[in-house]
Amino acid sequence: MKYNRETIIEKNMTLSFEWERYLLEHPDLLKDMPNRAEVVLLPKDDPQFYQLNLAAARKARKARRKDRTAPIVFVEVDALAPTHSRLINPEVKGLFRV
Repeated sequence: MKYNRETIIEKNMTLSFEWERYLLEHPDLLKDMPNRAEVVLLPKDDPQFYQLNLAAARKARKARRKDRTAPIVFVEVDALAPTHSRLINPEVKGLFRV
C-alpha cells in the first residue's frame, strides 16, 4: 500500500488516541516512561507503516541535533482491535415521521 500524507496523519491520530486511552486504563505504565519522552507508535501488523514511523522518528531526531534531552520511547503495538459500540441493549421504539 502506498501511504499519502493524509493517510499517515489519520493512522497516527488513531494510534495516538488509542495509546492515550490505553494509558488511562493502565496508568502504572507511566511510571516506566521518562519525563518529556517522545512516543513513537510502531504497529507490527502493518510493516510498511511501522517503517514509515521509524524513519520519521529518525529524521526528526536528526533535525533536532541540538536538543537531544528528550528521550524517544518506541512502543510496538501488535494490532488495533476492531472498533465496536459500547451501547448495551439498544431498542428501537418506533419510527417518527416529521
